[in-house]
Amino acid sequence: MRPGPRDAITDVPGLLVGQAHDAALRSGVTVLTARAPFAAAVDVMGGAPGTRETELLAPDRLVPAVDALVLSGGSAFGLDAASGVAEGLRAMGRGFEAAGQRVPIVPAAILFDLGNGGDKGWTANPYATLGRKALEMAGADVAEGSHGAGHGATTATLAGGIGTASLVLESGHRVGALVAVNAVGSATVGGGPHFWAAPWEIGAEFGGLGSAMPPPGPPPTKLAAPGEATTLAIVATDAALDKAGCRRMAVAAQDGIARALVPAHTPFDGDLVFAASTGARPLGGPAEALWLGHAASTCLARAIARAVYHAAPGGPLPSWQERFGR
Repeated sequence: MRPGPRDAITDVPGLLVGQAHDAALRSGVTVLTARAPFAAAVDVMGGAPGTRETELLAPDRLVPAVDALVLSGGSAFGLDAASGVAEGLRAMGRGFEAAGQRVPIVPAAILFDLGNGGDKGWTANPYATLGRKALEMAGADVAEGSHGAGHGATTATLAGGIGTASLVLESGHRVGALVAVNAVGSATVGGGPHFWAAPWEIGAEFGGLGSAMPPPGPPPTKLAAPGEATTLAIVATDAALDKAGCRRMAVAAQDGIARALVPAHTPFDGDLVFAASTGARPLGGPAEALWLGHAASTCLARAIARAVYHAAPGGPLPSWQERFGR
């Protein structure tokens, strides 16, 4: 397996990512969309999730495909980002046809960044506007670090952010990950620069520092109340998967969170993974589905480390580059 040409989720042909944030708000929105509706599913392992329209992703639900997936800051207020994305998609003529109307299907998930020092004293919820702006910015390039939903994100010890990565399998299938890292736990070992995800690093994509033995005792964490942290991820492929197949890929990809963040899937996180399939390449058999799951978890671990590695300074916690950059 090797990275795709962009080493981003948009190496899956047809996928597009748009991001928008407000520097004063210290929050933002990230949108994954495509040139055509795509199959999707979700798996939730955190104890404090916040979501919209995720029930319809179950394999036994009516709608077979979605038009976009949204990751947003803002806690419950951020769910309104999906409204802005839906409005933008409807203006494009996109959506599920019902009673002569087009109804875009836009599942969303939110992370808690209300306590990061940004100006949260708005009189009108800003997230619908940010969502529509993110959709309008959708393209093949994916900025990492302090962008979109990761703009005001933090981990236990360092700034969080947005990360992405991809792999091309021996079968020719492509897999990518996109993640907003705002975890209770830490992406690095102890107080040092080494990433928990180091065994999965390709080249020096997040510092090339190798691995380190963890120090004794419990790892550092945010002293968070329920709902005040979350890692939100999307894994995607061009392999032809239905909603049930997407769900299995999402479940496998959860291992990527556990490889890159310690502790992971806590009662205080809302950790979840969306999985998406454009359906462009048939699967050759069950073994290929196995490698899709492995690639998704590996991409997600790398994307988490990259999110922290590329975070910009200026937030409530130091960035990796501020503390350890050379």
